[in-house]
Amino acid sequence: MRSPRLAALELRRFGRGKLPRAALVALLVLPLLYGALYLWSFWDPYGRLDRIPVALVNDDKGAAVEGKKLTAGADLTEGLRDSEVFDWHEVSAADAEKGVENGTYYLSLTMPADFSERIASSAGASPETGALQVRTNDANNYIVGQISRTVFSEVREAASTKASRSFLDRIFVSFSDIHGATVKAADGADKLEGGIGKAEKGSKDLADGLKSAKEGSGKLSTGLKKLNKGAAGVEDGTRRVAEGTQTLADKVNGIHQKVGPFVKDNEKAIGDTAQLVADASGAMRNNLDDLVERAPAAAKGAHTASDALNVIYKARCEDAVLSDPACSDLKKAKESAADVATIADDLNTLITDQNGDLKKLDQHLATLQKQSQALADRAPRLSEDLDDAVTRINQLNDGAGKVAAGAKKLHSGIGSAGTGAVKLDSGVGELKTGAYDLNGGMYKLVDGSGKLSNGLHDGAKQIPDYDKKDRDQRTEVMADPVQLASRDLHKAPNYGTGFAPYFIPLSLWVGSMVAYMLISPMNRRALAAGASAWRIALAGWLPVVAIGVLQTVALISVLHWAIGLEMARAAGTVGFLFLVTACFAAIVQWLNARFGAAGRILVLALLMLQLTSAGGTYPVQTSPAFFNALHPFLPMSYVVEALRRLITGGGLEPVWHACVVLVAFTAGAVALTALSARRRQVWTLDRLHPELSL
Repeated sequence: MRSPRLAALELRRFGRGKLPRAALVALLVLPLLYGALYLWSFWDPYGRLDRIPVALVNDDKGAAVEGKKLTAGADLTEGLRDSEVFDWHEVSAADAEKGVENGTYYLSLTMPADFSERIASSAGASPETGALQVRTNDANNYIVGQISRTVFSEVREAASTKASRSFLDRIFVSFSDIHGATVKAADGADKLEGGIGKAEKGSKDLADGLKSAKEGSGKLSTGLKKLNKGAAGVEDGTRRVAEGTQTLADKVNGIHQKVGPFVKDNEKAIGDTAQLVADASGAMRNNLDDLVERAPAAAKGAHTASDALNVIYKARCEDAVLSDPACSDLKKAKESAADVATIADDLNTLITDQNGDLKKLDQHLATLQKQSQALADRAPRLSEDLDDAVTRINQLNDGAGKVAAGAKKLHSGIGSAGTGAVKLDSGVGELKTGAYDLNGGMYKLVDGSGKLSNGLHDGAKQIPDYDKKDRDQRTEVMADPVQLASRDLHKAPNYGTGFAPYFIPLSLWVGSMVAYMLISPMNRRALAAGASAWRIALAGWLPVVAIGVLQTVALISVLHWAIGLEMARAAGTVGFLFLVTACFAAIVQWLNARFGAAGRILVLALLMLQLTSAGGTYPVQTSPAFFNALHPFLPMSYVVEALRRLITGGGLEPVWHACVVLVAFTAGAVALTALSARRRQVWTLDRLHPELSL
């Protein structure tokens, strides 16, 4: 028997008798208890806040502002009654406190006695903040306390804006008075600027005159400094010259005393000796020239003579008796000629190699000859020249001493003059600085008075002089300068629509969970007949899927037609919920098939984990880390996110992602159920006598 036929047989069981039919109806209606009733119960709670009783206490005594009565508390009370945000009850402070304590009122709002007085103080010297007093009691209801904080923040903002309007209006009224006073001050500043301008011109003339004087004194001081420095150099130089000439004179006089008598007595001998040296130098120079010219010829002649003697000696004496006296003398002559030739060669070589030194010697001899000749020429007057030179050196020494003494006096005088010039320059500089400081101060004063005048004139132009219409317009803008321009993409129209993606899958999970309390997860007939594991799994899954489709149709119909749920993509929502039903049925089936009675507890536990980690109320990021870790691994997380896009609008990427995840969960759960069916086809004692049965 095929799986769809087995599933149909399973559903037919509910048509046998009244109780099975009632159970089937209960299965179809059960998701409405979780989905429709829950959403209906708090479909639009913010739209019914006017039913919440709240105590309103006005203890404000009012205040006087510029002769007018300010009743901020009464005005705020009247505005709150007209707003109908809450069900306001005007009571005393004691009744309000007692009512919040015993639950008669969820909360209370009190305007204190000095409420108007504090608001009026904003225009005085000691401004204070007006305080609205709110009393809540979370023991009555925690959510009401949270809502009240938002509402009363808006109330406080409205009261602050109204107080700001009064304060700003008084500021704009004062602008006209300030404008007139500023114009008068600007006229006075114009007159002050004219008088200070004349004083500034006189101070400038004085400063210019002192500037010229300072330039002259500066030049004088600089010149004297340079002159003093030069005089110091002259003094030092002349002193050194005087010391040098004195030393020279002392040495020359000492030598003159020793040498003078000798020179005088030996003038002729000195002249003759010098002449002899000059003549000898000339002769040596002439002989040097002859020696250079004749040395090669002499060496050649010596060799010729030696060779001739050698030939004669060989011819006459080689065969003769050695004892022949003539041959003996000829041999000595031959040997002597050979020695002469050798010496001639050596002399020629020396002259050739040392020709440069001979030239230098010739130059030195020329100099010696010239100087010796000059000394020989001056020798007759040498004593007179020596006396004349000593006299001139002594005269030079006396003059140098006088010059040094004069230079010292000149340096001292210039130094004194320089010190006076420096003091004069410093004094004139201080006068000039003071004059320029005076002129600078007067200039700044002129500039400052001009800026003051211009600033006052500009300020008078910029200070507004508003009439009543302008004051009212600007007061309104400045009291509430910033407005919130919000844009809500795909806005949910009410609280229930926002929570529908959370409660709809919850109701479908409960529907599948209860369905498998009445329908066996694995068909017993198929198990007994030995059908294939896949056929058994599908036979137990398809009936619950069929019931789930009917549950979905019933739930969405009631939510849309009875409660008013509007869906951006209605067809897509219904189709997606069919897939959700199939997935949930497969998971619940597997848990029941695999774990038996314990599987029902696991189904409930898995529901709790999905509800806490799906992010259906608050963003999952605000939950503890444990639920953030579970979030991506449970199917309801993807179902909630996809339903938000299908119901309120937005991109469909999360929807397709959820479809892939749900198909994977469904296939995996059906496969695991088939595996459990294969195991169940083997009967054991545990199956015949289970430890736990529900």
